[in-house]
Amino acid sequence: MILSRAIAALLAIAPAFAAGSLSACHESAAAPVATEVVDPSGERIELTQAQALTFGTVASRAHYVKSLLNVPGRINYGDYVWNESGVPAGRIWILVDLAAQTLSVFRGEHEIGTTVLLYGSDKTPTPLGRFTVLAKSKDHRSSSYNNAPMPYTLRLTGDGVSIHGSFVQPRAGTHGCLGVPVEFAKRLFAEARIGDEVLIIRDTSSGKASA
Repeated sequence: MILSRAIAALLAIAPAFAAGSLSACHESAAAPVATEVVDPSGERIELTQAQALTFGTVASRAHYVKSLLNVPGRINYGDYVWNESGVPAGRIWILVDLAAQTLSVFRGEHEIGTTVLLYGSDKTPTPLGRFTVLAKSKDHRSSSYNNAPMPYTLRLTGDGVSIHGSFVQPRAGTHGCLGVPVEFAKRLFAEARIGDEVLIIRDTSSGKASA
């Protein structure tokens, strides 16, 4: 089981997890953004004003965040939260924190989905940096790994690193891809468009916030 922290969050705006990695447990980094009041019974944490998040050399422009999902209690490997109620239509962007082992989906300034993910092993690490969705394939199968199913694939690199549906379980890893629960992958696939931005960082201390 993975303990979610409603405040010490993914860049302090999405739930962070003390998650079991491939070789050891990671503690999430200290939150650089502070939320003033949190209603643990609510479905969404509203910030008093939009926070600008910058990622140094990873991304050239800041992302502004106004609200995040409130995920109290615990979340298991294979579980996810998705709630887009009341969030305006628009393009999404995706933030992956390998240290926290989380993937969060934002539509504009609002987080609409979050989950625990699998990432690459030491021999086949997941690359860090800024990527965009290059291609989508609903029923993709791997041409490199025994025709393995990779449902709802969002390809990020020319050599095949992708976000796709997986059986997410403790101590599991990938060949560099980002594996998320299949139902989460299905929702993400429906939202994502070619060109949508994906930021992959190692820990939340990579981000800085300003009002």
